[in-house]
Amino acid sequence: MGVTIQDLSKYVPPARPEFQQRQGRYARLERLRAHLHADELFRAYDSAEDLWQFLPYGPFISAAAYDRFLRGFEAGEDPVFYAIRDMARGQVMGVASYLRIAPEKGSIELGHICLGPALQKSPAATEAFFMMMSWAFEAGYRRFEWKCDARNLPSRRAAQRLGLSYEGVFRQDNIVKGKNRDTAWFAAIDAEYPALKEAFTEWLLPQNFDATGRQIERLSDLTGLVRVARDPTLGS
Repeated sequence: MGVTIQDLSKYVPPARPEFQQRQGRYARLERLRAHLHADELFRAYDSAEDLWQFLPYGPFISAAAYDRFLRGFEAGEDPVFYAIRDMARGQVMGVASYLRIAPEKGSIELGHICLGPALQKSPAATEAFFMMMSWAFEAGYRRFEWKCDARNLPSRRAAQRLGLSYEGVFRQDNIVKGKNRDTAWFAAIDAEYPALKEAFTEWLLPQNFDATGRQIERLSDLTGLVRVARDPTLGS
């Protein structure tokens, strides 16, 4: 079977991410500002030290220390950080960023994810990730990536649930906090985005949740129809 070669001679690189606020039904993405968000985020993390296990920084001993750390990212062009506000609680409870932003080849990554325990596995967190994915593809990016420490099974499950396809493990890819890091790679491409958008839109409908907030249809069942490769270390 021959390989189809895309003609990208007229490819126009997309814009780099800007800091505009993005509003959803369950979540709002806000430009990360240490003086506005550091205290609230530090409380949301609730001294859960396991949040920092696979990140190259943290944990932080105080809100002031976290404030100083965040100030280093406020105005950067890569990574570009957003605070995630849970609209039901009215509180900022996590962060995520775009990084390894490469408009010239149409590639962008979602990372530096740190969610307070109450935000994890919530509609707000899922919608925040979807809004970041949507912006990227609708801006013209061709590839949306997710990479994590191969030992980080919750992150691998999250990537697969979001509909990103497993692409393998880069062995001995880095050294983080004095430990070897093998990196698991996941990605979605622009051709898959329309079907992923349909899956997220259906899952995020209010009628997909019962009176207790429990999902009726699983997102992984919807996005599983789009993924081209499943992580062999995980279930369906």
